[in-house]
Amino acid sequence: MSTTRLAVEVDKLSRRFGDFAAVQEVSFYIPEGEIFGLLGPNGAGKTTTIRMLCGLMKPSGGRATVLGMDVMRQAEGIKKRIGYMSQAFSLYDDLTVVGNLAFYAAVYSVPRRERQARLEELVQVTNLTGLEHRLVRHLSGAMRQRLALACALVHRPDMIFLDEPTAGVDPLARRAFWDLIYSMAGQGVSVLATTHYMDEAEYCNTVGMMYAGRMVAVASPAALRARLPGVLYQLDVRPIERAQEVLEGSPGVLDTSIHGALLHVVLAEAAVEGELQPRLEAAGLEVGRIESTEPSLEDVFISLVEDRERHPAASSILAPPVED
Repeated sequence: MSTTRLAVEVDKLSRRFGDFAAVQEVSFYIPEGEIFGLLGPNGAGKTTTIRMLCGLMKPSGGRATVLGMDVMRQAEGIKKRIGYMSQAFSLYDDLTVVGNLAFYAAVYSVPRRERQARLEELVQVTNLTGLEHRLVRHLSGAMRQRLALACALVHRPDMIFLDEPTAGVDPLARRAFWDLIYSMAGQGVSVLATTHYMDEAEYCNTVGMMYAGRMVAVASPAALRARLPGVLYQLDVRPIERAQEVLEGSPGVLDTSIHGALLHVVLAEAAVEGELQPRLEAAGLEVGRIESTEPSLEDVFISLVEDRERHPAASSILAPPVED
C-alpha cells in the first residue's frame, strides 16, 4: 500500500505577535491535486497561516513543508512554485486585463516566447474574453476576481493559495469561481483556500476549521457532519430569541442556534421532538413547523466551537493518515 504524495505538511505550526498567539500549534496536510478549505471567522488565524505557508512570514514554532520545501529554510523556492491570490487581489487599476497578465508573466519569469500563448489561454480559461483591453478600474468585482486568479496562475504553479477569494462577490460569481478551482484541481494543481463562507466548504476535499488560532477539526465535509451528536431539527417559531432561551438547557436538548429565520435545535434523540411544541407554547410562543434536517457545516462548526470553549484542552478532530 503506497502513501499518497503530499503537497503540504503542517506540524504544530505557530505564530506569535508579542504576547498574542495568532496561530497555535496547527497541524494538517494536503495531498497533491486536492482542494483544502481553511474555514473560520475573521480573526481565526487563517490569513496568518496561509502567509506562513507562502513563505511571506516566518513561523514562531512548529514546522511546515510546501511541495517538499521547508517554509523556514526554502521560502524563496516556495514562492517560485506557488500562486498566491491575496484578499486585496494585488491588481493594477491603471493597466488593462492583458497588461496585468503581462506584468505578472514578467515577474514570474515566464519565457518571452511563451507569454502570448499563455495570456490568451488564461483569458479564455477565466472567461475574460472580450475584456482583454479594458482597464481594471472598470471591471466588476467578479471580473477582478477572475483576473486575480489568472495572474496567480500565469507561471503554471504546482499549488495555489487563495485567501478569502470570494469575499464581496455575489453567490453566482462565487459558484463560477469555484468551478474554475475545480478545473485547476482537475489538472493536478493543489489548492488551499481560506474562507468564512461555510457553504463553500462543500466544494473542498478536506476542510480545516479554525477558531481563535487553533484547528478544531480537519476532515472531509461528510465526516464532519457525521460527527455532530444527536438529531438536528429546525423550528419556525416566534419570537425566535425567546424560543432559544426556553429550550437552551432543557431536558434532551443538546444545543440551539439561530440560522436566519429558523431555530436549529440538536436533540439527544428523536423522541424528544414531541416535547418541543408543548414547552414552547407553554411559554406563550407561536410555533410553526418543526422538522428534522441534515446538519450543515455551520451547525458542525458552532457545535465544535462551543465544545472547545467548554473543554479547552480537547484534541482536534483529525482526518486519518492518507493512503491509497
